[in-house]
Amino acid sequence: MKKTALIATAFFTFLLFANSSFAQTAPAAPAAAAAPTGDVGVTLAGSDNTSVAAFLVKVASLNQALAAAGPYTVFAPTNEALTKLSSAKLDSLLADPTKLATLLKAHTVVGKFEKADIVKALNASKDRTVVFKTIDGGNLTLSYSGKLILTDDKGNKANVLLYNVPATNGVVHGLGDVLISK
Repeated sequence: MKKTALIATAFFTFLLFANSSFAQTAPAAPAAAAAPTGDVGVTLAGSDNTSVAAFLVKVASLNQALAAAGPYTVFAPTNEALTKLSSAKLDSLLADPTKLATLLKAHTVVGKFEKADIVKALNASKDRTVVFKTIDGGNLTLSYSGKLILTDDKGNKANVLLYNVPATNGVVHGLGDVLISK
């Protein structure tokens, strides 16, 4: 309960202090035909599923980095995924923007990879895996085992639940967990 209240408070604080240009957001629901209206950071904020991740991007001062030309693919933990973190872990991340930025960069890949691109690459791979390079130099490995699973360099795993939320400089996908040691 405390964790949910903390996330809700953080989210509402974000909404209160977000400037009007940041608050103008992309469509809330993923749609393949929808035209992107903002960069990946703005797109995160415009989705009902990733709005808390957008707040964390702002706390970590990554807005400008994610507004760059890119392209980027962001595998963003959904709001529900972030509620799975312990209160202590979430408090620790909020108290240390550098640590939070490192975590968020580990969810962001250089290049634009929509679901169709991922499926094509998985089908072409002999071991049914695809490795992506993150913006901080790490690797994310995507595999398919009845569902798409993303694994980081430390072995943390998350299911990809949402696909193809378009951004002007990339695409956003939603994860069912945070790639972090629990």
